[in-house]
Amino acid sequence: MRKLSTRRRHPLAGLVVLLVGLVVAGGLYSAFAPKAATADEASSRDVEAGRQLFLIGCASCHGKNAEGVTTKSGGNYGPSLIGVGAAAVDFQVGTGRMPMAQTGPQAPAKDPEYTAEETRQLAAYVASLAPGPAVPEQEYLDWREATPDEIREGGEFFRTNCTACHNSVGAGGALPNGRTAPDIRGVEAKYIYEAMLTGPQQMPHFSDDVITPEDKRNVIAYIKTLEEQPNYGGLAGGGLGPVVDGMFTFIIGIAGLVGFAVWIGAHGTRVKKQK
Repeated sequence: MRKLSTRRRHPLAGLVVLLVGLVVAGGLYSAFAPKAATADEASSRDVEAGRQLFLIGCASCHGKNAEGVTTKSGGNYGPSLIGVGAAAVDFQVGTGRMPMAQTGPQAPAKDPEYTAEETRQLAAYVASLAPGPAVPEQEYLDWREATPDEIREGGEFFRTNCTACHNSVGAGGALPNGRTAPDIRGVEAKYIYEAMLTGPQQMPHFSDDVITPEDKRNVIAYIKTLEEQPNYGGLAGGGLGPVVDGMFTFIIGIAGLVGFAVWIGAHGTRVKKQK
């Protein structure tokens, strides 16, 4: 014991203990610390690249700092993008709605002007300006994992909240003031989720507090299930509902009856002349 106590008081004992503590602390940090340095570095590069893309292609409408641009009359030439989040940018740019080819009551979907990487960089820049909805995680986009009961729940929500604009089969339809509800059949699951999350243009905004990510996935699963269902009734008229049914009834039914009546009248006249 005396010998051990003597070694503890050695002048180098404190230095050795300090070195051992530093080595242990460094090892534990390397093992358990999150890999944040690489992610932050990549994110910073994305933000800077997105800013350069924004200044070239978006600042003329949305302002150099994404604060928006107002007209002389006080109107809104380009809305502020501060706080819209990465999901809004991913939806608008990924579906080709932005940049707009020309001003109008709404931006239609078209072939995107930016690549997937450029879209991600633009989204990273806008997301860096203020907190906002993020691009949905893949687990909420795997709609094929939904059970039949979850698909049924998604269908109930869709029929209650979405069919007034998008039609019962998602075929879309006309809206006031020259706007339309787009056809959502065949749309990528990510963009359907982002549309519900961000409420683009005239669409209502359904945050994750209003509709949970799981419920959003169920709605997507219901829409995709509709796409895969065969049309057992034959010609469906695009699934556009009673308007199309009425048109078919008029053209085939009433117009056919009118034509037949005209033919009877003409035939009766020819018979009377022969007599």
